[in-house]
Amino acid sequence: MVRKNKMIFTDVIVPLPLPGTFTYHAEPEFTDKLEVGKRAIVQFGRKKFYTAIIHKIHNQQPTDYKTKPLHSVLDETPVINSCQFELWEWIANYYMCSLGEVMKAALPSGLKLESETKVLYNVKNNDELHKTTENESIILEIMEQENVMGLKDLSEKSGIKNILPAVNSLMNKKLVLIQEKLREAYKPKTETFISATFSTRDQKKLEEVFHELRNAPRQLELIMTFIKLVQQSDAKKNFAIKKKDFLREAKADASILKAVVDKGYFEQQTIEVSRLKAEQEKLHDIKKLNTAQSTALSSIQSAFQTKDVALLHGVTSSGKTEIYIHLIQEQLNQGRQVLYLLPEIALTSQIIERLKAVFGNQVGIYHSKFPDNERIEVYNALLNSNNSGVAYNIILGVRSSVFLPFSDLGLIIVDEEHENTYKQFDPAPRYNARDTAIVLAKSHGAKVLLGTATPAVESYYNAKTGKYDLAELSTRYQDIQLPRVVIADILKARRKKEMSSHFTPELMEEMHSAFYKDEQVILFQNRRGFAPFLECELCGWIPECKNCDVSLTYHKKFNHLVCHYCGYHQKIPQVCPSCGSNKIMTRGFGTEKIEDEISILFPDKKIKRMDLDTTRSRNAYENIIHSFASGEIDILVGTQMVSKGLDFDNVSVVGILNADNMLNFPDFRAFERSYQLMAQVSGRAGRKKRQGTVIIQTSKPSHPIIKNVIENDYVAMYQSQLEERKQFMYPPYYKIVKVLLKHKKTDKLDSAANKLVKELKNIFGYRVLGPQSPLVGRVQNYYLKHILIKIEKEKSLSASKKIIRKKAAEIANHQDFKTLSIHFDVDPA
Repeated sequence: MVRKNKMIFTDVIVPLPLPGTFTYHAEPEFTDKLEVGKRAIVQFGRKKFYTAIIHKIHNQQPTDYKTKPLHSVLDETPVINSCQFELWEWIANYYMCSLGEVMKAALPSGLKLESETKVLYNVKNNDELHKTTENESIILEIMEQENVMGLKDLSEKSGIKNILPAVNSLMNKKLVLIQEKLREAYKPKTETFISATFSTRDQKKLEEVFHELRNAPRQLELIMTFIKLVQQSDAKKNFAIKKKDFLREAKADASILKAVVDKGYFEQQTIEVSRLKAEQEKLHDIKKLNTAQSTALSSIQSAFQTKDVALLHGVTSSGKTEIYIHLIQEQLNQGRQVLYLLPEIALTSQIIERLKAVFGNQVGIYHSKFPDNERIEVYNALLNSNNSGVAYNIILGVRSSVFLPFSDLGLIIVDEEHENTYKQFDPAPRYNARDTAIVLAKSHGAKVLLGTATPAVESYYNAKTGKYDLAELSTRYQDIQLPRVVIADILKARRKKEMSSHFTPELMEEMHSAFYKDEQVILFQNRRGFAPFLECELCGWIPECKNCDVSLTYHKKFNHLVCHYCGYHQKIPQVCPSCGSNKIMTRGFGTEKIEDEISILFPDKKIKRMDLDTTRSRNAYENIIHSFASGEIDILVGTQMVSKGLDFDNVSVVGILNADNMLNFPDFRAFERSYQLMAQVSGRAGRKKRQGTVIIQTSKPSHPIIKNVIENDYVAMYQSQLEERKQFMYPPYYKIVKVLLKHKKTDKLDSAANKLVKELKNIFGYRVLGPQSPLVGRVQNYYLKHILIKIEKEKSLSASKKIIRKKAAEIANHQDFKTLSIHFDVDPA
């Protein structure tokens, strides 16, 4: 207990990349409100205010600086629980980052207001308007004129020094919103209801209506349908029906309804509804498992008696999701929560349908394509699960879902556990959600199931060496045959001049055959854009980004050259700026070019592209997937998004257009990743009683990895990779820490990197590699160097990281390198 006769201090976490916590003192009016896990407004620096998290409350005054006061405490109850704090601290320690960086990643934007935050005026006859305080009324008066303002500007204009508490209160009253990117702008979910302006039991009035509409039979039919629905309903008075349901029931279009509304017989009322309170639909029974699935389920259940983590290795289309559903039901029966992690937002659409069909509104969805306001709704529903009207017992989400305030997790499912998208690259924390989920589960006493057809080498190694348990599914569901894999030699086809654009004769033949049978095709090219670069045919000039050392990618749709690293773009030059020639040619090909050229070869087929460029808006993934699943699209062209666990019943042909791009990538995981991508995208071919065909186009038909894919031999790939990694000191035998150095001047960067390597080699010796420039050595005008440190499994990783941190800090604090940035990446993907 904190003694009340002493000054009370709080250590807070501030969302900044600075080590440790910061101490503030609490004025008497706040002492009763202090509680670990609540948000507090603090001044950091001379002018900026931040939302901080109270981490510790004590009586110990700092001796080396004078504390500032807390400006206010925002919450009635904590927004961070003890399990979250435990996870934050583990992430900060393991991934060598600050608690502030973890906080910034973990909380939705609306829970961490800052001086730079922009707010949006949102008053729409709100009932909360009369409850505003004086400061809130001043803010709303200004916002009504400006509509959108930064908090810093709003503070200056209003004269309110610490504006964050008032803005937070206005957010809670929904009178202001946090402004987001245009594509994610918040729109309240609404439903339009139709009701009659007359009593359907008033015979005289009905006769008048029928007489007036005698020459408008379709409008009269609409009235009759409404009366029928009223008679069938329990609510005879004030009957209202959803507009979309009414139109469907009446088999009428909106123009007819509008005519009846305009004549005053019907009225429309649009009501805002919570996204979290969808109507409960009739739920499906859980499907009975087949023999192979039942055996795998029993194996997992037995494993969970003694081990915390199990790996389910099941071939594509083996029915892993049905096993997950049985395990989820077990947890719900015990009153516990489940987290279902997916590597890509693209996958959530199909899985949502399958889970909601069984578990209804117990399923909550959490990912970055949702506006921040909706993420806060999900966050708060979990935080207040005992008092909330919405009970989310299952959360379906991507990697950031590990940060949610679970109260009693029983199971975490990490689907497609091998995917590198579980790893956060930039900014810090550079965490792996798969590994973080295992730590999160431990704090809740929960179990973890990793599922995939192509396990990460490290995960399979852990299963084979007894750290995890291993369950296997070696047959496809309903005995569907694995696809037939055909190798198409690109060099041979080009030599014989048999290529049709970028398509070999084998692929063209299979596509024609599929379309003849009204089947669908997926074409996989792991590069977006129209062409990777342009080149002057005369002098060899290639347009490059002015901020990064990388060529610009040509995007035909926008007629622009774009940098995929910093977003810089420019128009296509008409002539070469180097020699004046107009012979500027495209080189290579991306998904956009494939879409363009396949439409010429098959002009009568409907084609859609699924890559980062076509899926930027919130519903784009779902729309494309739904259209393809319903047969509206014949050919789906895409990047690795199309490889990840999507199920389409009518896909018979998958074309992998350039396997060499993956195999030739300079990374120790290149062969593993190539196998995984080819095997996963191959798994999209063939469903329900027919074998699919996969065409792999390559100039290296005898490559061992391609042979492994043909034979569906994961174990052979795993064993060959294990031997190489042992020989060259890579995971799973060694842990890796990558040090990333950034500076705007190459000489300063080289000097700092060389000094750091020298210091590290004095301790770690030959296990230090570098410094070396990455593939793209300059990004956003910063030059980059990487240093790799390999640490034996039997050595203390935490002790090694302390040494690395210390040596890096000495370099960063050196007078010559004041503007040097140093970051760490533990277990780089």
